[in-house]
Amino acid sequence: MFPSVRRADGEPAYEVRICAETKRITTRSLELILADSLAALDRADTVIVPGLSDWRAPISPATLSAIGAAARRGARVASISTGAFVLAEAGLLDDQRATTHWSTTVELAERYPQVRVDPDVLFVDNGRILSSAGSAAGIDLCLHLVRRDCGAAAAAAAARWAVMPMERGADHSPLVVHEAPQSDASLAPLLRWMEQHLDRPLLIDELARRAAISTRTLNRRFREQTGTTPLQWLLIARIRRAQQFLETTDLSVEQIAMQVGFASATTFRDRFARSVGTNPTSYRRGFGEEAERRLR
Repeated sequence: MFPSVRRADGEPAYEVRICAETKRITTRSLELILADSLAALDRADTVIVPGLSDWRAPISPATLSAIGAAARRGARVASISTGAFVLAEAGLLDDQRATTHWSTTVELAERYPQVRVDPDVLFVDNGRILSSAGSAAGIDLCLHLVRRDCGAAAAAAAARWAVMPMERGADHSPLVVHEAPQSDASLAPLLRWMEQHLDRPLLIDELARRAAISTRTLNRRFREQTGTTPLQWLLIARIRRAQQFLETTDLSVEQIAMQVGFASATTFRDRFARSVGTNPTSYRRGFGEEAERRLR
């Protein structure tokens, strides 16, 4: 995913390197010959720790030292699935909220009582330290990082490249979106039409007529193909479009509210804050500062 992400000037946003304590890594399905050692972490802006094949096994002191040093230097450190055990052993999750694969949340909490383990989220963003619930949630976390670094438009492009139509929220909320099946019953044409008409009031009856199915069937297919309801899908699509406007235009909050189909700026601000965790004005200011910092 990361190699496909480009900045606004067209240059690649990331240089991806795989490193480990040893040059050769063997898994159940493949063997990797690595060009980089742990010394590569000395230069890394972001360190992503993958899941462990055996989270009970002792973790190499050299690996813990290198990851801890990177974090102290200011690198962003994220874990995928049981990689959270590495972050916890390195002390990076002390007194912080974190998550891991659902099957090991109890073990993580028992082994590291100083970590506030949250089993009900896809990922946790503590700023410089992040963790995700599993392999699929790791993709959500990566898309979240892309959006933080490069904006919603870049994250949407990366999602399409990875065959994921939309970034999911951090929590297990109704905003989860899955890839629509490619079949005669696919909602893909309707979803595209909805994205093109976000500025309009879109009611469930109109959507059902456009799809030539009953409202009951429409709701069932939405659940099957997107994991949510039509109205919740519309809400997250409108929020994502609003993020793009905030990042790339000088439109006022009131103008953006109208462009993405909210009845009032007050409603827009409330919905945006609930979904994103901050208000539109702070998001615009924060994204600009973060983007500037990442491109220095």
